[in-house]
Amino acid sequence: MNYILFDGQERLSLLPLTFTKPIAELRVGALTIREKWAFYLEGNYSYMTEGYLAEKFPLNAQADNVVINSAVLPNKSLVSAVSALEIGQRLIKDKTVVAYRISGDDFLKGNWTSLEDVVYDHQIRQIQRPYDIFILNGEEIRADLTLMSLKKGNANNLGECNRQLGDDLYVGASIEANDVTFNTKTGPIVIDDNALIMEGAHLRGPLYIGKNAAIKMGAKVYADTTIGPHCKVGGEVQNVVFQGYSNKGHDGYLGNSVIGEWCNLGADTNSSNLKNNYGHVKVFDYRTASQADSGLQFCGLIMGDHSKTGINTMLNTGTVVGVAANIFGGGFPPKFIPSFSWGGFDKTPFNLEKACEVAERVMSRRSVEFTDQDKAILKHVSLFSDTFRQ
Repeated sequence: MNYILFDGQERLSLLPLTFTKPIAELRVGALTIREKWAFYLEGNYSYMTEGYLAEKFPLNAQADNVVINSAVLPNKSLVSAVSALEIGQRLIKDKTVVAYRISGDDFLKGNWTSLEDVVYDHQIRQIQRPYDIFILNGEEIRADLTLMSLKKGNANNLGECNRQLGDDLYVGASIEANDVTFNTKTGPIVIDDNALIMEGAHLRGPLYIGKNAAIKMGAKVYADTTIGPHCKVGGEVQNVVFQGYSNKGHDGYLGNSVIGEWCNLGADTNSSNLKNNYGHVKVFDYRTASQADSGLQFCGLIMGDHSKTGINTMLNTGTVVGVAANIFGGGFPPKFIPSFSWGGFDKTPFNLEKACEVAERVMSRRSVEFTDQDKAILKHVSLFSDTFRQ
């Protein structure tokens, strides 16, 4: 079967995380949304997304296509309903189009108005704002665990002097851990292949540590956290989702946050996640270009890909940082920092060519190529970001 994951109206609400990738490539729990669907439904997957992303994330329409809303997270009941669709039908929940099945000719012609509606009677989980990712993360770690082929493990087999509380530890291959506390009484701890957990780390589930990730010495990692592949994390983190290839290697607190790919948080970077008056946190909304009430008491940092902070950076509650921003200087920077900002305190842009040089240098350290497609995407984002510096 041919599956197409489409970006709906949620894409704009999920900026800055979706500046550089389709919604389906966002990680919630242990897996990206595309990986979740692919575990349930075997087939070919492609994307229906913004034009400037299409070269890197192409669309592949066939004679028979199941088109799925990327913002909707799968489960067994929903997958069964999607699998039961016939050509010419679409699955809806309230006003949300979950999926539809359509012929290649009708898809290319845009003949979607005559589709027959099939109502889905159960609840759906979807991400509509960046902070939905950390809100749903604990549930999704548990759900993803049922899809992955990891086996139950024993901390004593991972290294020396470990302590395990509970029996909900799941491990991949070639994991190294010594003098580590694993508390699985609060939820499962899932450790993927080739992860390194250094001495003195304390871990509480639900927690996912991705392939080739590293937890630094003395780190305190609390529940509902995801450390994506190739990340390095130290200090204190709580309910944070690191998408992948990002570093928070030093002391400092980060809570209720989402960090994109290829980010680096300098030593002693701290982000507040609770206002002094215990009120709701306001978060910048790209749709309205203004601060909006999140309805949350706890909300920390939302950071787009390739952004970085200098040492001793202090970030306010509900700070949103765009793509390829370089934040440094004394005091608290603004709660909204546009993409390609230099310093974060004024309207000085980070030169595109220099930003690309940094991205290429950073990615090469992990043996990942910075392609012409990546550069074109960053160029588009830099042009878009200028509207927020007026």
